[in-house]
Amino acid sequence: MQVMQRQAVVMSATGAGEADFGHEPASGGVFSSDYKRHDDLKEMLDSNKESLKLDAMRRIVAMMARGKNASDLFPAVVKNVVSKNLEVKKLVYVYLVRYAEEQQDLALLSISTFQRGLKDPNQLIRASALRVLSSVRVTIIVPIMLLAIKEASSDMSPYVRKTAAHAIPKLYSLDPDQKDALIEVIEKLLTDKTTLVAGSVVMAFEEVCPERIELIHKNYRKLCNLLVDVEEWGQVVIINMLTRYARTQFLNPNISESVLEEGGEKAFYGSDTEDEDDDVDDDDNSERRPYLMDPDHRLLLRNTKPLLQSRNTAVVMAVAQLYFHLAPKAEVGVIAKALVRLLRSHSEVQYVVLQNVATMSIKRRGMFEPYLKNFYIRSTDPTQIKLLKLEVLTNLASETNISIILREFQTYIKSVDRDSVAATIQAIGRCASSIGQVRDTCLTGLVLLLSNRDDLVVAESVVVIKKLLQIQPDKHSDIIKHMAKLIDTIQVPMARASILWLIGEYCEHVPQIAPDVLRKMAKSFTCEDDIVKLQIINLAAKLYLTNSKQTKLLTQYVLNLAKYDQSYDIRDRARFIRQLIVPNSKSGALSKYAKKLFLALKPAPALQSQYTDRDHFQLGSLSHLVNSKAEGYLELPDWPDAAPDPSVRNVELEEVISTSEGRIGLLGDWREVPEWTKRGGREKKTEKKVEKPFYSDSDGDSGPTESADSEPASGSGLENYSGMDSESESDESEESESEEEEDKKKKNEINERKRDKETESDPSIAEGKRGTRKSTERKNASESESEEEEESESESSESESVSEQESESDTQTKRKKTGASCTSRPPAEKPRTVSRETEMRALLDLDDFVSTPPSQVTLISKAPPRSLVSDLEGLSLTPPPLTPAAVCPAFGSLRTYELLHRIRGEGLGAEYCFSRQPFIPDPHMVSVQIQLTNSSDSEAKSIHIQEPKLQSGMRIREFREIDVLPPGEMVTVVMGIDFCDSTQAANFQLSTQTRNFSVSIVPPVGELMTPIFMSENEFKKEQGKLMGMNEIWKRLTVGAECRRELALVQRVTSAANLGQLPCGTKKESVLVARFAGRTVSSGSLVLVSVVLQDDSTAQLTINCERMVIGNMLVKDVLQALSQ
Repeated sequence: MQVMQRQAVVMSATGAGEADFGHEPASGGVFSSDYKRHDDLKEMLDSNKESLKLDAMRRIVAMMARGKNASDLFPAVVKNVVSKNLEVKKLVYVYLVRYAEEQQDLALLSISTFQRGLKDPNQLIRASALRVLSSVRVTIIVPIMLLAIKEASSDMSPYVRKTAAHAIPKLYSLDPDQKDALIEVIEKLLTDKTTLVAGSVVMAFEEVCPERIELIHKNYRKLCNLLVDVEEWGQVVIINMLTRYARTQFLNPNISESVLEEGGEKAFYGSDTEDEDDDVDDDDNSERRPYLMDPDHRLLLRNTKPLLQSRNTAVVMAVAQLYFHLAPKAEVGVIAKALVRLLRSHSEVQYVVLQNVATMSIKRRGMFEPYLKNFYIRSTDPTQIKLLKLEVLTNLASETNISIILREFQTYIKSVDRDSVAATIQAIGRCASSIGQVRDTCLTGLVLLLSNRDDLVVAESVVVIKKLLQIQPDKHSDIIKHMAKLIDTIQVPMARASILWLIGEYCEHVPQIAPDVLRKMAKSFTCEDDIVKLQIINLAAKLYLTNSKQTKLLTQYVLNLAKYDQSYDIRDRARFIRQLIVPNSKSGALSKYAKKLFLALKPAPALQSQYTDRDHFQLGSLSHLVNSKAEGYLELPDWPDAAPDPSVRNVELEEVISTSEGRIGLLGDWREVPEWTKRGGREKKTEKKVEKPFYSDSDGDSGPTESADSEPASGSGLENYSGMDSESESDESEESESEEEEDKKKKNEINERKRDKETESDPSIAEGKRGTRKSTERKNASESESEEEEESESESSESESVSEQESESDTQTKRKKTGASCTSRPPAEKPRTVSRETEMRALLDLDDFVSTPPSQVTLISKAPPRSLVSDLEGLSLTPPPLTPAAVCPAFGSLRTYELLHRIRGEGLGAEYCFSRQPFIPDPHMVSVQIQLTNSSDSEAKSIHIQEPKLQSGMRIREFREIDVLPPGEMVTVVMGIDFCDSTQAANFQLSTQTRNFSVSIVPPVGELMTPIFMSENEFKKEQGKLMGMNEIWKRLTVGAECRRELALVQRVTSAANLGQLPCGTKKESVLVARFAGRTVSSGSLVLVSVVLQDDSTAQLTINCERMVIGNMLVKDVLQALSQ
């Protein structure tokens, strides 16, 4: 019988068909019993055939994967731990890892086998043996486990070392007294250079000793460079650890955002003496800068940026939180696009991402504004996703996009999801409280919702209206009366309580309605909910104090009803109020102050986001998700007040590096470059070119929040760092310095011979050569001075720029060690070529050349007469349109704005103004005139615009690239920008051949318009069409300077680019001035009229198709007239 059974088992295991590994043969039969469960598997494990054992282990592991309990097989399985078949042994180890903690006594019997497995030639067996050994939770084998972990940490296989790192937290949780010994192992594993071990050892570090931050110092740069190649879960762990490390070792990049504006605005046309003084003070200003980014800080930001494209959502979220907590505000915008991409994933991922976006959008609203449409609610979204998207949309609401968001909210109110409808109404209330321009519009819409058939919509509207009315109750007494009439129809307790509170709080505004409401509520007092009863008592008390003649008996009746109510809260409230408002012999001194207590002015409630206080938790963590500190959460440290010593991250070198190779960073500090950063220096040196890296710090995704405050740190920090690293491995000896000096002398002699030959062969350019030779001699002198300064470790910014140019020009011939080498090119060669071309064109007919567009580049020598500029700008190749004739004033007389300060621009300064001239290439763009000035001693080459970062719908038309701007010269260019009828900033980079500067142009609302001509009858006709919400009027008092018509017109046109109607009307003591225009982008009509009375009062009326533009224009015109 047993033979037949065994044959059946063998046939079932070795049959033609594949066995079902998840099936339990002995547990599914009708006649099976518990004591015979898994008998067939036990027999197969006891068999002498390795194939049967392997088949049995596969089926057991499949059972474990399906969640079946296989613990009763432990004795049969543990006997096979000595099997010589590698496949069987690996599966046995997998089983033992799962059940060793439950069957500790039986697992202890196999300890010697596990120890032998640690010496197995197969790395998988060694790792599995260590994994099983660390899973046995018995304190008696702690010394054996510690010894095994120490040996495995020195194993040749990185897989075994990774398993050793995994075993460290297990041993620490079993015996915390072994912490010091485990820290030594962690310190050893942190020096491992393989990507397989990095994530595991950092996880062990976070579990055992996260406070020992000094262990990371020497391995910081290595971890940053290995980060891209680590497995995904290891990347998450390392990024979170490096976020906390950076918060303790680097300064806050956003600590000072307005340092460059300390000196205030200066006149555009300054004297030469002022320029010289500014040049002298450049060094002092550089020393006063409170922050320049540490190269190691820049290294972390640059190496984590490519991970934003990871397919793993946890990695993207980890990089996003790192940038949010560590990056300058100018660079945080790169994470917005990656987070929006994650919203296409599953609803669970969307929930976590939207939670973090809701927190980010409170402080960094600008970086998510271009992706506003991605947060619109879909009908298929779950309720929790809808609520989070509403939260984000409310946080992103601003004056420019509020009309779009409110239209979306109107659609959401019609949804069948009652929770999302209630949240939408609350979102409308938050928008109304934060944006005062739409408060009246939102109140009107909410009052209309009071007639909705859905009780929930009406109830939420009442609650929100109650909060909004507290801001300006005097202006909205009609709404309070309207809500009092709804007390009979609304049945939601919270809504009824809100109406009663409003009537009681502002009973003086509705003195006739309030007593009648109290009479009605007294009748139904016993049937109301507790929250409504409490408000009825409050209403009775307030009316008793303000109108006791009509409400004295009603108040006593309500208090008597409340005295015998079932709720003790209501009974206590009635007893307290009776003693407070009804004076008697027992009442104390507190009753004298009853009016001050009940009728005190109460502050309006602040409608804030529920995510306002979550930013103190690290983004992406469980604590942030649940808004409570979870077990094991590590607090995000505060930024240090002073920068710790950066030399702690330096690694000992095998060979001495000269000071010129070791110089890294932005502050010019001198450090030794680590050995591991010098890979491939010899190959990279020969192929070095001026090109943009693949992942640059100035990508187009940096977002609309970009500012220029931290740009010096973002532009050159890591470029300098990496450039010096590539040059650090040099095989030249110290004799190369003397060889370079000899080379310089030979090159100078050759250059002078060439110049002499050119001068003899072409005398027409001899005079130009003389000036060039003088400038070359000056530069050679300055270069020799800079060499001396470099030896004394006090290099100037000029010598640094020269060194960069020359190191690039001589890479294919010889390596340089000193930073200020002499170039072999004549420095003034390009300007000389340009001047020669202009001389040649002067000899030819100008008709043979194609003329350049009138709105491009105008090179100016110092500053031409203003009359000449105005005459040139008045010329036009096209017939003038039917608009009021206006001549653009000179650039100096227009209101100018600083685009780039010459200190931040390293000598390149820029200012801009709005010329109020039509932009010829595109009439839908605003013409912006930019004046560039080169205040440095070197040429500015290849000045152009790149990487514009614009809001959706905005466009930009760049000016033509400026090849060369000589020192001391200025140039005027014209560019066009379509602001899309908004005052959002147009962000872009003003770039030269060597640097990029982030700048932005912010238009006043008055510059978004162009004047038009119309008669007085046409004006009145169009004005009649733009009534209601499209009309805004204000009363103001006008000073004596503006009572004349000419002064009045000048004030209005200075604030807005509008055209005055042919004549103002003068009726007795009234002066009426009218102005008309259209927005440049959409052509929306803008009408302005000012009615001036003899008593110096005026009425300003603006009719505009776009309400937001009208509201902003009112403020500017009022400010211009009241000055």
